[in-house]
Amino acid sequence: MKAVIMQAFGGPEVLTVQDIQLPEPGPGQVLVKVKAAGVNFMDTGVRRGLGAAWELPMTLGVEGAGIVLATGPQVTEFVAGDRVAWHYVPGSYGEKVIAPVSQLVPLPDDIDFATAASLMMQGLTASNLVDKVHRIQPGDVAFVHAAAGGVGLLLTQMIKLHGGKVIGRVSQADKVDVVLAAGADYVVIGRAHNIAGQVLRLTEGQRVNVVYDGTGSEGFADSLSLLDYFGTLALYGPFMNPIPPIDIFSVPRSIKLTYPSVMHYVREREVLLEKSRQLFAWVGAGKLKTVIGKRYSLEEAGQAHRDIESRNTTGKLIIVP
Repeated sequence: MKAVIMQAFGGPEVLTVQDIQLPEPGPGQVLVKVKAAGVNFMDTGVRRGLGAAWELPMTLGVEGAGIVLATGPQVTEFVAGDRVAWHYVPGSYGEKVIAPVSQLVPLPDDIDFATAASLMMQGLTASNLVDKVHRIQPGDVAFVHAAAGGVGLLLTQMIKLHGGKVIGRVSQADKVDVVLAAGADYVVIGRAHNIAGQVLRLTEGQRVNVVYDGTGSEGFADSLSLLDYFGTLALYGPFMNPIPPIDIFSVPRSIKLTYPSVMHYVREREVLLEKSRQLFAWVGAGKLKTVIGKRYSLEEAGQAHRDIESRNTTGKLIIVP
């Protein structure tokens, strides 16, 4: 089988397609034919060697959807032919992947594989942000950075589903329409570090209840300044520009600052199944829509990384093996 392999850390050029042999699935595992894999900023961080002590060579990718080909010992939840999706199974940039049953969810017949691969990681991340991190109440005003990205578009829709109002930020004018189509009440254009004044003029000086910020240090100061008393600054994602140490006594207005992990949100299998079913139900009912920005082959994985790091894309990027 073919997979995207990297032998060294570095730029997108380290990603190459090679033939590899997977082992037979072990206890609690299944072999899955990957029909679509999601591209995430997390993948670019792993490619550069950030975070954990990654072992090389390795296959990138963690998110996807596909069909069960074979099951290992002690597997009773799935059989060959079942449609499944996952938010975290390392090695997903390949034609096949060995997946632990604990990470798989059943994929309804009315959800196609590309939609599922564009929904799992970012959909569960957005669900966590509007549910556990800051439970959106009717009338809450939320400011969403990078609103035209995969997480941003899902966040915008979920905030509206919970009765909140959304001010979205995009970096350029050609991204405005897709954010408005997702339900945003207002969209502002500008860089993350130079946006607070524009937002406060829009709200006539009223600060917001929550800021969802995946920009890292670039937008941190403006995000803080936009928060009302007891507002929440929810940081998410692997940051290309890490935030420097914070003087806690300089933080204004009794705010809450959090950097949540989607892994903690769905650490129990029952919650993973419940939240995934909710995402699929919203999609099936037309209440939640994914936007696929571009599809790539395995051979184009390096270009997918260049595109997502450029921050000039909209929606979700996926790899179709």
